[in-house]
Amino acid sequence: MSELPLILVTNDDGIFSPGISYLAKIASTFGRVVVVAPDKPQSGMGHAITINSTLRIQKTSHHNAEKEFACSGTPVDCVKMAVNHILKKRPDLVLSGINHGSNSSINVIYSGTMSAAIEGALEGTPSIGFSLCDYSIEADFAQAGKFIAGIIAESLKNKLPKGVCLNVNIPKLKEEDIKGIKVVRQARANWVERFEERKDPYGREYYWLTGEFVNFEPESNDTDEWALANGYISVVPTQSDLTAHQVLTTLKHFETL
Repeated sequence: MSELPLILVTNDDGIFSPGISYLAKIASTFGRVVVVAPDKPQSGMGHAITINSTLRIQKTSHHNAEKEFACSGTPVDCVKMAVNHILKKRPDLVLSGINHGSNSSINVIYSGTMSAAIEGALEGTPSIGFSLCDYSIEADFAQAGKFIAGIIAESLKNKLPKGVCLNVNIPKLKEEDIKGIKVVRQARANWVERFEERKDPYGREYYWLTGEFVNFEPESNDTDEWALANGYISVVPTQSDLTAHQVLTTLKHFETL
């Protein structure tokens, strides 16, 4: 009898968030689950790691997992701690999320959820980051449950290419309104940002980052933004290599300097 897969579950919203509870519950139907997640929300941390202070882990019992720990560090710290210290063997799959809010397009750069998945891929483990386009604490993750389970099952059955993870974004829709899954590319989009100036009760100035998300190619039907806008779950294969391969040859003139 073959051993059940070992699945590491993490996130960036904190170990007690509803999203990670739902993801750990689904993961438990596929194998042995270990949860290592931040002890507090770590959204927007990107691929940050802790190098100037100590890391602490504490056992918890919130998810009915084989093992679970709250970590004082970032989502990437959680993956590193799990793979290199807590676990006795490398996990068969790393799952990150389910994030409250979209991590489509340029948001993947800032996302702690996706950075944890990318770190899993860097560690040589198939990894998936899940995000639901709903920021509410009462977000209904169950509407996409069968799709999440299907993606996990397929990833365990057919291993992802080495170094590649999946960025999965789910529209805020009822199950019957989700049209299916589209494997697409990251849309070319960005945040047009501004800092809103405010004053605290003592009259001192402070700033709040605000902005508007702009999709520069709304008509392209092969992007994550298009898929989400049209009722599909978007799946974007993602990797850590940020090289602009398409311009390598055009920059060869620098080698003559």
